[in-house]
Amino acid sequence: MTSHLLDHVRPHLDRSTEERITYIQAPRWIGHQVAVTAHERLAELLSRPPSLRTRGLMLVGPYANGKTMIAERFAVGHLRTAEQQRVWVVQTREGAGLAHFYGSILQTLRAPTGSSRNVGRKAEQVDHLLDRLKPRMLIFDEFHNALRGRARDVEAVLAFLRRIGRQFDISPVLIGEVTVYDFVNQTAEMATRFDLHAVPRWQYGEEFLALLDSLESALPLVRASDLSDEPLARRIFQLSEGLIGEIVAIISAAASAAVRSGEERITKSGIEALRYVPVSKRRRAPVREDLL
Repeated sequence: MTSHLLDHVRPHLDRSTEERITYIQAPRWIGHQVAVTAHERLAELLSRPPSLRTRGLMLVGPYANGKTMIAERFAVGHLRTAEQQRVWVVQTREGAGLAHFYGSILQTLRAPTGSSRNVGRKAEQVDHLLDRLKPRMLIFDEFHNALRGRARDVEAVLAFLRRIGRQFDISPVLIGEVTVYDFVNQTAEMATRFDLHAVPRWQYGEEFLALLDSLESALPLVRASDLSDEPLARRIFQLSEGLIGEIVAIISAAASAAVRSGEERITKSGIEALRYVPVSKRRRAPVREDLL
């Protein structure tokens, strides 16, 4: 009866309802082809020979499509095997200007930032830390946040990315929405420094159905849900709009509800009962009217 589950998942069926739901809702790595290839490209950057003109990488795609998890899993995997940390993930701060950008780097490198907005001082502090810590790769998550300021500040950020390669032999990795791609490719000089790895929305097809099967096998439900069968698969795709973060969120919510109700399987009626609103329609969702 539980042949639809992976071997390591079956023991979770004997746990309490809350323990099973916690397991269902925990973040999980999904090693689909785009993610695996991204890790291969990051590994190539990390193992490259020294260079005065380092190349970088852009991981570009829509929001909620797994880009951050790709970067964080790569960084954690590096930490587990490295004698010295060479990969750092910078959470680019909201807010325009160089002070915010340098502040993001200082926070990542665990340096005191204080309340000073002296950009020159922050830049010196960043240079000192890069020289001492000798990172090989800086991954800037949500990099589009750094591109919303004045034109001269944006140019200074791009100049910084060029300089860290020459001065510190660092490969920058930029994660974000299509805005990142547009800014980098505004000039040939920047375009030649960054390769692109796209993280696009999923299309409805065999790969998407295989993804649903893999998710079903990882969720401790007693009964098989047959997520890859029509019309259930089509409904999940419509609600998720092809975003892997939304796909996982919908299935996790439905699985949690199935555990609580005793249904022990995900059904189309169970999905509909979630009243899940796709990302593109949330500004027009009926619940929004109740907030006005």
